[in-house]
Amino acid sequence: MKVCKFGGSSVADDAQVAKIRDIVAADPDRRIVVVSAPGKRDKADTKVTDLLIECAGRCLTQRDPSEVLDAIVERYAIIQRGLGLGPAIVEEIRADLERRVAAGAEMEAARFMDAMKAAGEDNAAKIVAEAFRAAGMRAEYVSPAEAGLLMSDDFGNAQILPESYERLAALAERAEREVLVFPGFFGVTKGGDVATFPRGGSDITGSILAAAVKAKVYENFTDVDAVYPVDPRLVPEVSQGIPEMTYREMRELSYAGFGVFQDEAIIPAVKAAIPINIRNTNRPDAPGTMIVHHRRARQGSVVGIASSAGFCTLYIDKYMMNREIGFGRRLLQILEEEGISYEHMPSGIDNVSVVFREEGFTPEVEGRVRDHIMRELRPDNLQIERGTALIMIVGEGLYYTPGMAAHATLALFREGISLDMINQGSSEISMMFGIQSSHREAAVRALYHAFFKE
Repeated sequence: MKVCKFGGSSVADDAQVAKIRDIVAADPDRRIVVVSAPGKRDKADTKVTDLLIECAGRCLTQRDPSEVLDAIVERYAIIQRGLGLGPAIVEEIRADLERRVAAGAEMEAARFMDAMKAAGEDNAAKIVAEAFRAAGMRAEYVSPAEAGLLMSDDFGNAQILPESYERLAALAERAEREVLVFPGFFGVTKGGDVATFPRGGSDITGSILAAAVKAKVYENFTDVDAVYPVDPRLVPEVSQGIPEMTYREMRELSYAGFGVFQDEAIIPAVKAAIPINIRNTNRPDAPGTMIVHHRRARQGSVVGIASSAGFCTLYIDKYMMNREIGFGRRLLQILEEEGISYEHMPSGIDNVSVVFREEGFTPEVEGRVRDHIMRELRPDNLQIERGTALIMIVGEGLYYTPGMAAHATLALFREGISLDMINQGSSEISMMFGIQSSHREAAVRALYHAFFKE
């Protein structure tokens, strides 16, 4: 049995939904289909999820949501008309959206926002199931509530509850009789409220279902032929995709900016040892990239280079810091009190750096953090720098290979790019460099040519 997930670009319009139908029909092992909300049809278009967020925002600020709600319904109506489906499915979708809007008057903002955002995937699954049936396939929509996908009540950032896996395992028997179409991105709390994963969470839903039913493979269909070793927008000359990579490599690359696969989505598949196949809806015959538990790697080889901007770095110097018991704990506690989660924490004898995401770190928050650190820790020097980018070089072939860091730093040196930080993970399959964001594109290009072209 295969679990297939189709992203927003794959359900953007009727032509794309027809491709999904044909892909599923072409392989009788494809029994569970997870769908995202309709994405952009072109660069100027708006994702349905963004329309739903705008609709919810209007409701929360007592503005009329009718115009946005009509636009959302029309996106589904375009799919319905293009596939020749009856109008009843669109009437059902409109009624569902109107019910959600009406219920918002009795809900707190976070609960209401999750209920509205989830409507994109929920109604996409309904119309995809209808399209399958119209083509003569035995197919049914399955709601997460019915299937038992239970979530924590951390609205907007919910996590699956462990007991969900046993409940979801029952889908395997049902999928032998009919294709199941499951909405991604959300589940329900024990109290019955809709709760969503972080954005991009349809990948997580697919991975969870694959683990629960012990699928042979989890196929993740998107709009690229494969995972590329570097972002083609930064290095247009890259043409060869990665045929095979490990879970560890994909996790590292996803964290550092690879947008093909949601990084948290790897975890359920890893635990269940289920391979993940990244494939292209528009070119379903392309083999894509296979993500596996183990692979044979050539010593010194790099599988990919990822980058991500939008970080801050906090630098603290204090003489004899290493003798001050609890210094690191107190520093992290100060950040915790402001809701700041750190990403990396390189340190020396008398200094420490903390890297965290810039989002939400307003001047007001920065002022409180500075004051608290100066008062509590009394450093000799405190400096906060914004505009940090992280560059990650990843590959199982880095393991115990001498000279890899030298090769990377030489490539950056030749481009005149100075390093703010170097960090190597304990797994030794990745090296991370902190640089100024203004140098990010040049750094990625330099490293790509150093490791893939020389």
